[in-house]
Amino acid sequence: MMEPPAAAACASCRRSPLPLLLCLLLAALCPPPALGLYTVNAVYGDTITMPCRLEVPDGLMFGKWKYEMPNGSPVFIAFRSSTKKNVQYDDVPDYKDRLNLSENYTLSIKNARISDEKRFVCMLVTEDDVSEEPTVVKVFKAPSQPEILHQARFLETEKLQMLGECVARDSYPEGNVTWYKNGRVLQPVEDVVVINLQKIVDKTTGLFTMTSSLQYMPTKEDANAKFSCVVTYYGPSGQKTIQSEPIVFDVHYPTEKVTIQVLPQSSTIKEGDNITLKCSGNGNPPPQEFLFYVPGETEGIRSSDTYIMTDVRRNATGEYKCSLTDKSMMDSTTITVHYLDLQLTPSGEVTKQIGEALPVSCTISSSRNATVFWIKDNTRMQTSPSFSSLQYQDAGNYICETTLQEVEGLKKRKTLKLIVEGKPQIKMTKKTNTNKMSKTIVCHVEGFPKPAVQWTVTGSGSIINKAKETKYVNGKFSSKIVIAPEENVTLTCIAENQLERTVTSLNVSAINIPEYDETEDRNGDNSEKVNDQAKLIVGIVVGLLLVALIAGVVYWLYVKKSNDAKGKSEKAAAQNFPSLPRTASKHVDKDLGNIEENKKLEENNHKSET
Repeated sequence: MMEPPAAAACASCRRSPLPLLLCLLLAALCPPPALGLYTVNAVYGDTITMPCRLEVPDGLMFGKWKYEMPNGSPVFIAFRSSTKKNVQYDDVPDYKDRLNLSENYTLSIKNARISDEKRFVCMLVTEDDVSEEPTVVKVFKAPSQPEILHQARFLETEKLQMLGECVARDSYPEGNVTWYKNGRVLQPVEDVVVINLQKIVDKTTGLFTMTSSLQYMPTKEDANAKFSCVVTYYGPSGQKTIQSEPIVFDVHYPTEKVTIQVLPQSSTIKEGDNITLKCSGNGNPPPQEFLFYVPGETEGIRSSDTYIMTDVRRNATGEYKCSLTDKSMMDSTTITVHYLDLQLTPSGEVTKQIGEALPVSCTISSSRNATVFWIKDNTRMQTSPSFSSLQYQDAGNYICETTLQEVEGLKKRKTLKLIVEGKPQIKMTKKTNTNKMSKTIVCHVEGFPKPAVQWTVTGSGSIINKAKETKYVNGKFSSKIVIAPEENVTLTCIAENQLERTVTSLNVSAINIPEYDETEDRNGDNSEKVNDQAKLIVGIVVGLLLVALIAGVVYWLYVKKSNDAKGKSEKAAAQNFPSLPRTASKHVDKDLGNIEENKKLEENNHKSET
């Protein structure tokens, strides 16, 4: 079989070193192979990427791309030299500023169009040969979501009328339109379902617009039917579909039933909500007016198809009805308005003294069983608070909260801010440090408001550090100092708040004198609260009372003995008696005073030694 002239020329170009220009012209005229075409699927508006599916030969001079016109004539669009590494693009208006030819001779076309759906050819040229490999480009464009336009205002039973037009725009290739009713395909039925499909192509873009009209004869059962349309189209990965939004049409027929609804359709209603009662008939055109019957009213309230109640209260609970204006048909529904009341006693800010009792009650009144829980300082409590003897740790912010779990958003809460006050209480402890060179004295303080602490020292010795305080928690904290006493000293801790000033002293031996440390749990009776002026006054008063008592007893004994004496000696004794008591009284007073002073000195010396 003889080859066609063009084919023979192509073969001779490959076999013999014909002039290069002649080979290119012959290659442009070479017929395309019939089988094995490589296809690139592209999405409209994206970038088309076509690899040159040829092995780069030795001695490559340059590569070129062309596409074929419908009549078979070639159009060159891109050139790349293998030696100079330069790229040239032919002056083709359709591809201006859209082409990119990479080093491996892959051709990219930006912003894919329908007009790009062609047969492209990659050419690699050496001195004695021209190799070609064709690529077919397919472009796809998904249509927009279909819309149902020109919808009928209403449908009448037993009458064929235009329901609407389903329009899907900008598809390539063209798609197909199918009508659905309640999710089922509508098949054409003479004089009942009539469907017409029209496809129009945009001459500028090449995209298709599909329009499908539906004529339909409804029945009463179509009153709430949902009509929709679906467009079936092809994309790079195969067949796909897009569905329109469903449309419900009114179907005119006489009203046979009245229905009342509560809007919003919530399972529960609470105090403060707004309620809309909607009354409707199952016929079309629907009734425009109704009679609404509310609890406590014997006569119906004439209104449109809705009756609105705002900020409802618990007394709105009851049965609601609606009917046609002629009272021929009626429907009813029951509404329950849920409520929740909370009473906290006491509430707000409450200030109590430590040790006092505080009864707390949280009373609930609700339409259903309510859940009650307590929160203290953002932490949920396991039990309700009970204060028989208030402590500092009982202070805080308490919240009593209750909810109706079945009723969304219905909850109440009230707060109690409890303040527990107390006068300062002090306990002091001492401890010899491990280095045997200093002692640590700690003043443990309780009280609220937080007492201010001061230290004083009597005797020689230096305070090694400034007082350090621990964190104030639950009305308690400690103040600590370190001291190296050279002799016996007395340390005094003074704690003062708005309620009282408390003073406690502690004797501390010199650092070189061993003594027993006092632990931190020492009894408060061991701490000595001192008020120097008060002690002095009490001592003086007690001393005077003791002197007077002893003097009285001596006087009574002396008088009794004198009464038993006989004769003049008794009389003389009686005459001289007034001088004796004075002398004795003075002597006794002086002795008693010395005794008391000695006792006090001994006590002070004993304390200093201790």
